Formats: sequence, structure tokens, C-alpha cells
Amino acid sequence: MTSPAGRPPTGSGSGEQKRLKLLAVTACPTGIAHTYMAAEKLAQAAESRGIDMKVETQGSIGAENVLDDNDVSHADGIIVAADKDVDLSRFAGKRVLAVGVAEGIRHPEELIERVMSAPVHAAGSAPTAPAAGRGKERSVGYKALMNGVSYMIPFVVVGGLLIAISLSLGGHTDPSGGLVIPKDSFWMDVNNIGVIGFTLMVPILSGYIAYAIGDRPALVPGMVGGWIANTGELYDSKAGAGFIGAIVTGFLAGYLVLWIKKVKVPKFARPIMPIIVIPIVATTALGMFFIYVIGKPISWVFENLTDWLSGMTGTSAILLGAILGLMIAFDMGGPVNKTAFLFGAGLIATGNQTVMGMCAAAIPVMPLGQGLATLVRKRLYTEQERETGLASLFMGCFGISEGAIPFAAARPAQVIPANMLGGAVAGAIAGVAGVEDAVPHGGPIVAVLGAVSGVPMFFVAVVIGSVVTALTTVALVDLRERGRREDAGVGAGVPEVALVGAGVGAAGAGGGVDVVQRGAVPKQGGPADAVAEVDSAESDDVSGEVLSGYLTAQTLKVRIDAGDKESAIREMAELLARSGKVADVDELVATALRREAQGTTGLGEEIAIPHAKTDAVSAPVVGFARSAQGVEWDSLDGTKARLVFMIAVPEAAAGDEHLRILALLSRKLMDAEFRERLLAAGDESAVLGVLGEIR
Repeated sequence: MTSPAGRPPTGSGSGEQKRLKLLAVTACPTGIAHTYMAAEKLAQAAESRGIDMKVETQGSIGAENVLDDNDVSHADGIIVAADKDVDLSRFAGKRVLAVGVAEGIRHPEELIERVMSAPVHAAGSAPTAPAAGRGKERSVGYKALMNGVSYMIPFVVVGGLLIAISLSLGGHTDPSGGLVIPKDSFWMDVNNIGVIGFTLMVPILSGYIAYAIGDRPALVPGMVGGWIANTGELYDSKAGAGFIGAIVTGFLAGYLVLWIKKVKVPKFARPIMPIIVIPIVATTALGMFFIYVIGKPISWVFENLTDWLSGMTGTSAILLGAILGLMIAFDMGGPVNKTAFLFGAGLIATGNQTVMGMCAAAIPVMPLGQGLATLVRKRLYTEQERETGLASLFMGCFGISEGAIPFAAARPAQVIPANMLGGAVAGAIAGVAGVEDAVPHGGPIVAVLGAVSGVPMFFVAVVIGSVVTALTTVALVDLRERGRREDAGVGAGVPEVALVGAGVGAAGAGGGVDVVQRGAVPKQGGPADAVAEVDSAESDDVSGEVLSGYLTAQTLKVRIDAGDKESAIREMAELLARSGKVADVDELVATALRREAQGTTGLGEEIAIPHAKTDAVSAPVVGFARSAQGVEWDSLDGTKARLVFMIAVPEAAAGDEHLRILALLSRKLMDAEFRERLLAAGDESAVLGVLGEIR
């Protein structure tokens, strides 16, 4: 919420003119090049006008140059150039101009003029800075969902892995049925800690969906609502509403809080609204609504669903197995899943173990299939998603279907149908083969511990179902990404620098972010001095090495001959091969071109930074070359690329080193005087001397 305001004061009242003080925050979905490019452009524009400006960058190596309370209190205005959510609550009472990160790069002078008459940001307004960049913008709902998923993932991983470890090292089959961990044992304590993580998973998802929509006042109703949704006992249901219920309560809480904020209240009550009134009213209203309005129908539906399943026990084993597999895979620990599971578990005591056998084969298919998908098509997933995929594979081996929830929550339209298809296939195969399970649990662990009869066919069912899920997921996600690129057009959006293999997800946000990002979200942290200025005491001798030795005289070329992008990338790859770190030039070229297909790496200002993350290289390596005529690179500003850097890092390269390289390059290359000297340098030695300033 904003309110109009006039221009900021520029005088002290005594006739003395004071120096204008502005702040800025820059952030892009993957937090790499454009974050720092926008920061440098804004800082340069401010300096040229005699304006003091401090810029906070929210990049993948962490937030740097963070704005503190003192900075904000003395600021005349704040520019937020971001294509991801930025918390604006700390800027309450200040003029805030929120635009896309591309605007910070293209029109920094215009933004400085506009912020002087920007509206005042009111306390309790939404935390999101709307993007004004080109291309199709992600919806608020999508961003909120990705926010919830990103916060939920650590709880899924920690809870699931601790439960799996406790079962594998401390569990055993019990003659009375079930996988048992001895009470008062060390492994039972480990299991209990894991259960706590899983218990918190659902309310965390709901709470942070609500937070992304309604800011801090929505956090409590979102989390409490998620807990209620997952606790079926509160509305007479044997199975709670699971993660799907949490998504519902998250959105309900967020938009309910937004609606309450619009209610006009007396001035004296305004300070307590966000911390007392709104959370209490929203939490109570949402809780009662779920228990009395939504909860009762949920309980009724699943009671009748259980009765319907009971009437099917005499029908075809293939049909029953497919239906149970569909139900098990639908919501992974939610009410549909639990209805099928409890149905199979209840029949064990009657001597019918085949129904549980069908369920046991379907239970691991979702986490195994989604984990396998991240290995089959790595480029479709963010680095965090690939790491979650490995954890999902491990959880699948121990029958923890919740390991696939982060994938289903992030891409429900693609992942849930793929899960259900694979689950149905696994259940049907187990049914026709007469697989039996004597314990109420699933996954390969029950076969290893001797609770399954027909072990070979059990594993056949699990493997085929998992492969079906993985391939279907990859096909649907790839189809979705292609459609998105066609809608946006090549280069239509901000071509964020993101390494191939880092994914195109949301959390990214944009996925990703979507990519992002779907949300995507790259690992935070890293050296605090990643983009620090060169210390004046540091030696000027670069010894033929730039960027920690990744760029040397071997990987430098004063002039490239290529006239088009593809030829230039191949020439740069051959240049990198001089270092001895490139094992397969063709694969390096192919990976870099796949990255270009996702969006151009032409950054404008006659700069291009093609890059790839591939095992075709054995260690990080950077090359540089100049083009006299320029190469058409579909850049943001339409300029041809005359300064071409190429970065290649191996898939196995962990940490933030490649992000550090991109940050350093992006910031330094925004200096027009530096670019001019780089273009004017006569030979390799002179070029290296100029490049030696990038540290």
C-alpha cells in the first residue's frame, strides 16, 4: 500500500543545500550477473549527479552491503530494482520505487529522477517488489507457492533422512506386524527428531505461502492453518488434508490478511493491527472455517472412499492395484494416500496381505521417480532441486513417499499426474503378480527385511513404476518450459546469467524460475568479499593470471574471427581447451548452446558472457577474446558483442566459485572507462594488465 507524496526535501531550512541520499536494492531470480550490473549502473548514475547512494545486492552469494536502520532513517528515497520478492517492510515511511532489475540496468538516471516523487511505502504492505522487466511476469500465486516450497524443503529432507536412517539402522520386522524400532533406544530418539521435522513440514509450507501474500501478519494464521489441515483428529478424520490442505490454508490465510488490512480502523488501533488484531482474527477465522466448513466434508469423503474400496476386494487385482497406486501417489501422505494405506494395513490382520503388497510397491515410486528425473534431465532442475532429488532417492528406498512433496508442490500440474501414472503401474504389476506385504510399510526396505513375498516381482513393479514416473515428469516439465519460452519469445525477458545445469526452475523463482527458481533457489553464502573492491595495498602484478588464475595468457585472444554466435562459442571453447582443462570441446560447445537456447547471455554494453556447467571440463576455466566488428548476440540493448568472456565449470564443482566469477565480471564490466581501456589494449600483455583489475 502506498500513498502519494511530494518531492523529498533538499534543504535544511536555513538556505543550505544538503546532499541527496538514496538507497537501492538489486536482485534477480538467480542472483547472479544482473544483480551486480544494476547495482553498478545505479551507483554510477548517482555519483554523476552528486547524490550519495548505497546499494544492497541480494545475490546468490548472499546479501552484501546490507542497508541498516541508520541508512534507512537518513534516506530520501529507495529504489528496488528486483525480479524476485524483496521485503519492503523495513522501508515503511520512505519513498519507494519498485521496478524490474532490467530497468536498473537500462534507465538508472530515470529511476533516480522518479524516486524523488515516488509514493511512500506504508507499514504492513506486501513484501514483493513487482518486476517491470520485459517478458511474462510470474503471478503472485506462483511466487507465493515457490516461497512456501523453498522453506519446506529443508524440513522434508532432514525429517525424511532421519526417519530413513533410524529405520535402516535400528528397525526390524515384528511378528505382530510393522517395522519396529525398540522403545527407549538411541534410534528411536533419532526417529522422533525426524518425525518432528516431518510434522513441521506442512505448517511451514502453509505459513510461508501466506507470508509471501500478506507479509508478517499472515505468518501465524498460515502456520496454524497448515497444522490444523494436517491434523485430522480436529475434524474427525483419520487422515489430515496433507500438503494439499496446507496449500489451501496458505492462500486462504494470505488473502484473508490482505482483506483485513483494507478495513478502516481508528488511528489509535493501527499500531496493534499487524501484531495483535490481524493475526488473532485471521487465525481464529481460518481455523474455525477449516474445522467446521472444510474439515467435515473431507472426513465424510474419505470415510465413504474407504467403504468403496472395501467393496472392491473381490474385483480384478490389476484394477484394484491401479486404483490403490493412483491414490497412494496422489498426495503422498495426505488424506487420499492415507485412505489407501490404512485400507491395506487394516486387511493384514484378516490374513489378506496382497492389498498391502500393492500399496507397498506404489509407496516408493514417487520419491524414486522424481529423484531419477533430476538425474535424467539435470538442466530442467535447479541445483537445490537436484540435491533434493538425491535425498528423495534415499527416502524412496525406505518407503517415505513424502520425499516427492517438494516437486509436487512446485509443479503440481506436471508432477502429480506423473506420480499417479507410475504409482498405478506399480500397483497393477504387484496386484497381478500376487505380491504380499506382511507389515504396514512400503518401499525396498520391507523386502530387504523379509516382510515381502514375491520379492523379484515386487522390485520389478517398483522399478517400472519409478521409470514411468521419471520419464513422464521429464516430458511434461520439458513441454511446459518449451511452451513458456515460445510465449515469451527468445530474449524477450531478462536473459539472466544462469549456468546450464543450474536449472530453469522457480523458486526460482522463475523458474523457475522459475527459473528460479521455480524458486528456485541457489545456495546462499560464500565469501563476504566476493565482490569487494581491490585493496589499495594489493600488488598490481597479476603474473599472467586473472580471476584466481582461471583466466591466463593461454585462454586469452586479442581477436576472434567468428562472425556469428555459434562460431564464436566454438572458437571460445577451443581457446579454453588450451588450458588443458577441457576434455571434450564438442560437449562444451553443445552445453553452452543449450544455455543460449534458454535465453541470451548477451548482457548489453557490447558484452557477452557465454557459460556452461559440464563435466566436459575438469576444473573452472575462463577465457576472454575481443571482436573487432562485433558478434550478434541478441543483447538487451541491441549492441553486438565485442567483449566476450566464456566461463566453464565442472558439474561436480560445489560452492559459489562460479557465482563469484560472474559477480566480479558483471560489476567491473559496468565501468565504461574499464571497457574502453580493455578495447584499446594493444596486445595480450596489455589486455592482461587491464583484466588484472578484476579481483
